[in-house]
Amino acid sequence: MKDFHDILIAPVITEKSNELIAGKTYTFKVADGATKPEIADAVEKAFKVKVESVNTVSMVKKPRRVGAHSGYKSAWKKAYVKLTPDSKPIEFFEGMN
Repeated sequence: MKDFHDILIAPVITEKSNELIAGKTYTFKVADGATKPEIADAVEKAFKVKVESVNTVSMVKKPRRVGAHSGYKSAWKKAYVKLTPDSKPIEFFEGMN
């Protein structure tokens, strides 16, 4: 069984994700093979909150060039986690707003 440290890799801190925090929707970078139920369980265990829904997006690799060298920025998976209205907010993100 996977531990929540294996599923949740990092929070995503962008302008869009900061705007979504007001609606109790938080954004995380997650493991590529993680499923929606696994992500929901990991967030509930890590932050002691109740999850209403999880939406995932697979971010495609993008070409990058530095001088004469070209390559790709790696692909990754992003999860939007919406908490229930009666759930407490995640304290980690409260300082970001």
